Amino acid sequence: MKLFPDLEKRYTKEQYPTLESQRLAEFIAWGPVVFQASRLMVKYGILELIGDSKEGLTRQEIVQATGLSDYAVKCLLEASLCIGTILVDTESDRYTMSKVGWFLLNDPATRVNLDFNHDVNYEGLFHLDKALEEGRPAGLEHFGGWSTLYEGLSSLPEQVKKSWFAFDHFYSDSSFPSALKVIFDEHHVKSLYDVGGNTGKWALQCVAYNPDVKVTILDLPQQIAMMQENVKGKPGAERIVGGGINLLDGNAHFPKPEGELDAIWMSQFLDCFSMDEIVSILKRAKEAMTGNTRIFIMETLWDRQRFESAAFCLTMTSLYFTAMANGNSKMYNTEDMERCIEAAGLEIEKIYDYLGQGHSILVVRKKND
Repeated sequence: MKLFPDLEKRYTKEQYPTLESQRLAEFIAWGPVVFQASRLMVKYGILELIGDSKEGLTRQEIVQATGLSDYAVKCLLEASLCIGTILVDTESDRYTMSKVGWFLLNDPATRVNLDFNHDVNYEGLFHLDKALEEGRPAGLEHFGGWSTLYEGLSSLPEQVKKSWFAFDHFYSDSSFPSALKVIFDEHHVKSLYDVGGNTGKWALQCVAYNPDVKVTILDLPQQIAMMQENVKGKPGAERIVGGGINLLDGNAHFPKPEGELDAIWMSQFLDCFSMDEIVSILKRAKEAMTGNTRIFIMETLWDRQRFESAAFCLTMTSLYFTAMANGNSKMYNTEDMERCIEAAGLEIEKIYDYLGQGHSILVVRKKND
């Protein structure tokens, strides 16, 4: 396994002395309690109140400001002290925010992840063992009887849907400005298939960035309906069309392009499928390619992360796919993705790294026979 430097430093050597190791083990054992106590410190505004105070706040001041009982505030403050999100001055009994608390409250990625794990994952992850053993998203039954989360995405409760889209868009949106330059400034794309185009957010950015490009979004029929409603009346929408396709169906072929097809775009898409399914999708994408067509695969490959915290988030996200999304996909590493690409009769031409929140773009072409 090849790892980027910060990851290799972290994952190949022991990181903690004995007592710290023991504490981390207990932190894991109490993980659900740690999560919910920390989430409520944010929800009730306690962490924000403490952070906004110059000299810190006493427990009584927090009770008065929040309207919570003294008992509730005491439980949360004592738990948060031990978690590490706040500090206390033992002489004045005033609480102040720690660096960990600051990131929990202010880091956009952390806030998105907090809501995503509570609203989408928390209760379903109770069935992670069943999902791993049976190869299906056993935790999804908490929301409905769909075989994958994507089939029921439009029918999820509003708060769950909001947190899911916030999570999905946060990671992709940060990479879009750099990705647009790769697609249009370096590769001069004029016609593009957006595979798994979801709400059409990327397609809208494409038609806004390039006045000549035509985008065809390929996705499940219910997603195409959502996309069409989302792009209606927006600038460039007339250059966006949709085609319903179930890409899990090995007999569902990509539409033949009218004229030259420059690019097939797959952003945060292939991680939604097993490796066998990825090979099938890439083989069918290959059928629509000419020698000049390139597939652009944008993924957050966990082994190519500059910072270790990103790799941590990505490997944890794999277990969301297991328990909630489909039961058989994950956040892949470079070796896995390369294996799928080669099995489909394709090859990697170039890799762009460090786009947005840790994305990479694999530029893929037909193999030269």
